[in-house]
Amino acid sequence: MNQNFDIIIVGGGAAGFFTAINIVEKNPKLKVAILERGAEVLQKVRISGGGRCNVTHACFVPNELVKYYPRGEKELRGPFHQFCSGDTIEWFEKHGVELKIEDDGRMFPVSNSSQTIIECFLTATQKLGIEVLTGQSVQSIFNPEVSGDKLWKIETQNENYIAEKLILATGSNPKVWEMLQTYGHAIVSPVPSLFTFNIKDSRIKELPGVAAQVTVKVKDTKLTSTGPLLITHWGMSGPAVLKLSAWGARILHDKNYQFTIFVNWLNDIETTEAEKILKDLKQEHAKKSVSKKSHFDFPNRLWESLVLASGIEGETKWADLSKVQLQNLSNQLTKGTFQVNGKSTFKEEFVTAGGIDLKEINFKTMESKLHENLYFAGEIVNIDAITGGFNFQNAWTSGFILANAI
Repeated sequence: MNQNFDIIIVGGGAAGFFTAINIVEKNPKLKVAILERGAEVLQKVRISGGGRCNVTHACFVPNELVKYYPRGEKELRGPFHQFCSGDTIEWFEKHGVELKIEDDGRMFPVSNSSQTIIECFLTATQKLGIEVLTGQSVQSIFNPEVSGDKLWKIETQNENYIAEKLILATGSNPKVWEMLQTYGHAIVSPVPSLFTFNIKDSRIKELPGVAAQVTVKVKDTKLTSTGPLLITHWGMSGPAVLKLSAWGARILHDKNYQFTIFVNWLNDIETTEAEKILKDLKQEHAKKSVSKKSHFDFPNRLWESLVLASGIEGETKWADLSKVQLQNLSNQLTKGTFQVNGKSTFKEEFVTAGGIDLKEINFKTMESKLHENLYFAGEIVNIDAITGGFNFQNAWTSGFILANAI
């Protein structure tokens, strides 16, 4: 028995729900269903942002917003002029969810709970009569151009569905990518994008939880990033590292996650300037012990560790520092070399670089350039962003544009 719909959306995540709601709000006559392979919908929304759901980012200028997307920067410029972060805030407010801006620009529901977003979506789909069907893992997709029929046919393990238009919002689902390849779509092979660096190093071994504002560079590449760095039990994390992992997703994958980084713990102070500052400190604090107090904007424990790594013993006084020790210390502060050996990814922040080749999508409608009535929303395409609400913004924008087009 075939189940007939005007539109079938495969994928019960953020992009799938947002698209469905916007379509039916614009055209209540359409019969729309969301097919979700799992037993639960909106799972990624639930765990994102530590269970608070980082809905978007307080960056309201499209040409600025695109700069947070290592893949998709050029393609998203037009779409963001149609639906940007400000529109997201307005959309959620209209649907009864107020958002707030945190100091770092990330935006969350005022309730601080992702459940608010989930309930907003579930309430809207119920009210609009959108069918949400769980436990529907798509096994095959039949293209109308092939079958000679005017309709898409979707087979799950226990049902057959027929629809005039098919929207794929399946995120980084390799099985769906494979199906699309059989229809001639090119898939950019997926690699992890947001990950932390595994580093075993005596300088940071005892310092999990310590954070500093830094600049990090990857040796023999142009990759560089500035921002907060967090020392963890495994190595290094925090926005500076995650940003680097996003921009360097392909490069670092090709290096098999074995590479060298330089950390400037003084952020934008270069080595010669650091040496000058240290010489002044030597004059000023001659009788005091070097390792006692950090004179920079990071914790004492990190300072002690870097002093020790510069070959300066525990009770050494500033006055007794040799020229070589001063040089060593300024090097440790401004270009500490660390060996990265592998990566760690965390499920809730996990993002994949890769997906449908962007050249094969019409970004005015989100329709496939190869097949009529086939559309894409969210992370299924080769677009990804750094952490901070940007990946969700791509889901909302693509869903909105798609809904308008339909």
